[in-house]
Amino acid sequence: MQYNVLDFGAVGDGAANDTAAIQSAIDACRSSGGGRVVLPGGRTYRCGALALCSNLELHLEMGAVLKGSDEISDFVPAGRSFARPEGRQLPSYVNCDYDGAPPLCFLYGRDCENLAITGFGRIDGNEEIFYGKVTPDFIDGSFYPRTPMLFLENVSHLTITQLTLSRSAFWTVHLVGCRDVLIDGIRILNNLHLANCDGIDPDHCQDVRISNCYIECADDGIVFKNTAAAMRYGPCENITVSNCTIHSSSAAIKFGTESEADFRNILVQNCAIRCCNRGISLQLRDKGSIENVSFQNISICTRLFKREIYWGQAEPIAITVLKRREDSAVGAVRNIRFSQILCTGENGIFLYADQPGAISGLYFDQVDLSLQAVTAEEKGYHDLRPCFGASYMKTGLHYVDARHVSGAVFHGCSFRADGAMAAALSEPYRLCDCADVQL
Repeated sequence: MQYNVLDFGAVGDGAANDTAAIQSAIDACRSSGGGRVVLPGGRTYRCGALALCSNLELHLEMGAVLKGSDEISDFVPAGRSFARPEGRQLPSYVNCDYDGAPPLCFLYGRDCENLAITGFGRIDGNEEIFYGKVTPDFIDGSFYPRTPMLFLENVSHLTITQLTLSRSAFWTVHLVGCRDVLIDGIRILNNLHLANCDGIDPDHCQDVRISNCYIECADDGIVFKNTAAAMRYGPCENITVSNCTIHSSSAAIKFGTESEADFRNILVQNCAIRCCNRGISLQLRDKGSIENVSFQNISICTRLFKREIYWGQAEPIAITVLKRREDSAVGAVRNIRFSQILCTGENGIFLYADQPGAISGLYFDQVDLSLQAVTAEEKGYHDLRPCFGASYMKTGLHYVDARHVSGAVFHGCSFRADGAMAAALSEPYRLCDCADVQL
């Protein structure tokens, strides 16, 4: 069965609130046992929170735009209440603890199966209504957490294909406890200055395939998470990422920092990372561990951004295991492989743990690193956020800077620096309290 939202009263003129009409079409699809809800092309549909369901394909035709409402209150899901926080004292890049349970949603689905969101249309998050402080380098949100564009929890057999997702004011695709997920051929086009608008966040998810995507966003591109609110869904595991291009003002591929459960059996391959503040970042801050992860055939280009605002210091590969708070229990990183990685940027590889043995079993095979200066930002720093204690450390510029690493092999790797970076190089390798590192 096919359900055209115009037949349910949608106007699609870019001004009328079409929430009720689109929801009615979805509800009719649910009542009949399933089908396709269509947003015809050539129109802009304005709406707030939409509840998705099992056995549904939500299809946006070419030229169709589903744009968020101008009223923040329209993003409160049915049956909930929301009081907007006031009097925020710290920007979101300083204080960003989040349990993974958003009070607001745009498109959301929970406890369902056989759900697809498809088509060559576009979803627009209407980012401006969530703006806080605006500067030439950075736009902070007016409160935190804000509205994820897609929030899907406990969904089995989920498909998201072909769409363009744009101007999200918070995490764009947040998947919580989802299983058998296919994300293919989507574009995420977010503001590179707006805080916290991650691309794709698999959170406690299993059996996920992400492929052929283009992602442009501030904060992080593809981020594996295990948030505190969703522990019942188990680890993040059995995930592949392939053939993606990512442009981010923070990390392109990231693990954490929310890491309450384990991450394991994850493969990232054949990706291009460009103009990021970090390339690959494993940030363990909680009790979960990261193990059996492979990165292969990836090109990484990094550059320095404003130090206080954007996390990272242009490291192509960064692994950090640190306490989030003074009393935090933190897991370990082990059995991680990097193969055929081509890196160009303004910093070296950073491997850092605050406890011995927290990082082990690393294998670097044919990693090529070229240090090249492209900004006037000061070199030789590393960013430890979020953590208990100092946020930054300055150790100088090195090809590899490591602390408390046990067992790391660099095989067939090459390191070099251009004239300015060669002059700034403190020493090629800095190994502190490390054991069995073969360079």
